[in-house]
Amino acid sequence: MAKQFDLVVIGAGPGGYIAAIRAAQLGMNVACIDAWSTADGKPAPGGTCTNVGCIPSKALLQSSEHYEQVNHHFAEHGIEVKGVNLKLETLIGRKDTVVKQNNDGILYLFKKNKVTFFHGMGSFSGQVDGGWSIKVSGKAEEELVAKHVIVATGSTPRQLPGLEFDETTVLSNDGALRIPAVPKKLGVIGAGVIGLELGSVWRRLGAEVTVLEAMPEFLAVADQQVAKEALKAFTKQGLKIHTGVKITETKAGAKGVTINYTDSSGAEQKLAVDKLIVSIGRVPNVQGLNAESVGLKLDERGFIAVDDECRTNLPNVWAVGDVVRGPMLAHKAEEEGVAVAERIGGQHGHVNFATIPSVIYTSPEIAWVGRNEQQLKNDGVEYKAGSFPFMANGRARALGDTTGFVKILADAKTDEVLGVHIIGPMASELIAEAVTIMEFRGAAEDIARICHAHPTLSEAVKEAALAVDKRTLNF
Repeated sequence: MAKQFDLVVIGAGPGGYIAAIRAAQLGMNVACIDAWSTADGKPAPGGTCTNVGCIPSKALLQSSEHYEQVNHHFAEHGIEVKGVNLKLETLIGRKDTVVKQNNDGILYLFKKNKVTFFHGMGSFSGQVDGGWSIKVSGKAEEELVAKHVIVATGSTPRQLPGLEFDETTVLSNDGALRIPAVPKKLGVIGAGVIGLELGSVWRRLGAEVTVLEAMPEFLAVADQQVAKEALKAFTKQGLKIHTGVKITETKAGAKGVTINYTDSSGAEQKLAVDKLIVSIGRVPNVQGLNAESVGLKLDERGFIAVDDECRTNLPNVWAVGDVVRGPMLAHKAEEEGVAVAERIGGQHGHVNFATIPSVIYTSPEIAWVGRNEQQLKNDGVEYKAGSFPFMANGRARALGDTTGFVKILADAKTDEVLGVHIIGPMASELIAEAVTIMEFRGAAEDIARICHAHPTLSEAVKEAALAVDKRTLNF
């Protein structure tokens, strides 16, 4: 007999597991289905983010940053280290441990919040009395009935046409996190978040890294002043970045990959690498849902079609995260998951897309929220800009990390903060203050009048706000 639930969530990534927990907190009887497994077949909830995305990449970035520091920067602190050895197996093993801790943490949270977890593939069987019939295909098949369903099946890496992932030579983000030996030459196609972060990891560990980007501008999604600073920093570190590239042919073999391409000037070039990371975006994961059998509508790009509140075309069926429109970010998925759970519970969940921050965890880190200068100009908005360099910040000097700046854009008339753009140390943490002030539609003057502890990196945010009114105190 089918098991009855108020809500069944398909997918236990950031959007799915958070939605399930929030719904359970609101008193619903909730089930969550997820097929992700560890190497030994045990459940591994957390989706791409926990298993092969945000969490493991940050673990590798941290480890590789330590390696970079001990090899190149400890001496300036008076610390001399000789005979540094890289034990890559241990480094990768630590990353795996961090991932498992997060997997286990989610399973614990399900138990704590009385969410019933099913390990397997979830798919629609049809509409029945009481809601929707959901099939779980795993070690043991189950049939569930749910009044409401949330689809949170995430996304998968986009393949380069004619070049399939083998995760040995041609790598997605998955294979790029577990290369067994540091390659001598590593190619990266796509200078987005994944390409830059993983390219940075392996460059620090000793690989010669070349990044090929199709867009004519580097980091076109970021404020161009930030992008130029980032390109300068990454190039100085040793990343070889080529923009305006058009790939004409790729050949993969046992010994590596050859990429033929034309550069920004139209000249033909050839790149031979031992390993190739392809990071050209991600596609919504709708495979296996059996969506067509129940008439679940997809849009022209293959995403599940939803309205502003994440409702699909089917009654009481919702979708959140990477599988729907909007930025493919874990925290966006979480916010949508909470909002949908609250809507199902009779509350008024809300997600403000204008205040969703973006972060690139390279060194220097890059983070922004709101609109950048080129967007404000295109929108015809009159604005004021203020910036402050980390080289004038006492804490940054003490850290020995003074690259970059904070930039604040405010409405020329009302002083409302319209965008904040940071490149520099701990930008991922500093952006939270900007998100908060924008969520409350605060002004640059509000930031400028708030007392910031000294010495802290956050003082650079305050000084940038002061710079909007041309009254910085330390620069």
